[in-house]
Amino acid sequence: MPKSDWPELAGAAQQRWNQNAAFWDDYMGEQSNTFHNLLVRPAMERLLAVQPGDSVLDIGCGNGNFSRHLAGLGTRVTAIDGSAEMIDRARKRTEGRAKGGPENGNAGSLDYRVIDVTDSERLVELGRNTFDAAVSNMAIMDMAVIGPMFEAVHGLLKPGGVFVCSLTHPCFQAPYAVRYAEQEDRDGEMIKRFGIKIERYLTPRPFEGLGIVRQPVPQYYFHRPLSVLLTTCFEAGFVLDGIEERAFDDSVKADRELSWANFRETPPMMAVRLRRLD
Repeated sequence: MPKSDWPELAGAAQQRWNQNAAFWDDYMGEQSNTFHNLLVRPAMERLLAVQPGDSVLDIGCGNGNFSRHLAGLGTRVTAIDGSAEMIDRARKRTEGRAKGGPENGNAGSLDYRVIDVTDSERLVELGRNTFDAAVSNMAIMDMAVIGPMFEAVHGLLKPGGVFVCSLTHPCFQAPYAVRYAEQEDRDGEMIKRFGIKIERYLTPRPFEGLGIVRQPVPQYYFHRPLSVLLTTCFEAGFVLDGIEERAFDDSVKADRELSWANFRETPPMMAVRLRRLD
C-alpha cells in the first residue's frame, strides 16, 4: 500500500495549528459557518445517531464547537486535540455553559484534554472498550499520522461502537484539483459552467494550504486517496457501514464565482461511519 503517514511532519503540523488557533476560533465562533452547518453537521449527526448517556470521544476537537453540541444532546464527551491553544480556547468557550440539552432534559458532560492523535500510547490510556462512539470532524486530512490512531480507536470503542469521520473529499480537493468557471455565448444565451480539473490523485502526499483565507500561516494537509484511507481503516479492524457525500443545493447562493455553492454536483466533503464488530 502507498505511504499514508508522515511522522516527520507531525510536530510541524501541530505547531501550525497552535499558530492558527486564535484566528480559527474567532472565525468559526460558536455557530460555525455555512459549510459546517449545512454539509458537515447533518452528515455527522445522521451517521453518528448518538443517544443520551452515550460516551463519545471527539478526536481533533478544535475549539470544541461540535463537542459542545454533542454534550448538549446528553452525551458524555471526551474531547481531545494536540493543540494546547485550541484546547484553551475550547475550555474558555465552555465555561458557564449549560451542558444538558433542553430537547432531552439530560445533562451531558464535557472533558477537554490535550492529546496529540499521532501519539497512540496516549490514546490507549483513555481505556479499552470505553466509548460508545468516536468522532473526527473535518480533521483526518490534517493528521500527519493516521494508521496507529485508527488502531487505537478500534480498541477504545465498545464492541459495536462506531467511529464517524468527516473530511475534505479526497477526489475533488486533492493537491492538484483546480476549480474553474467558464462562460459561453450559445446562440445569444449566456451559459455558465463550473467544474473541477484533476491533474493527480492516486499518489499520497503532504502539501500546504489555506483552510481560511488570511489565516496566520498555511496549514499542512495530507492527501490520501480513498483506497489508502479505507484500507487503513480495514487493517485496523473496522468495517464501513455508512457514507455520505454532500454538496450545496440551490437554496444556498454563492458569494463568489468559485464558491462551492456553484458546484452542486460535486461534493467538497464526505463522511464515513466505521464500526467495530467484535
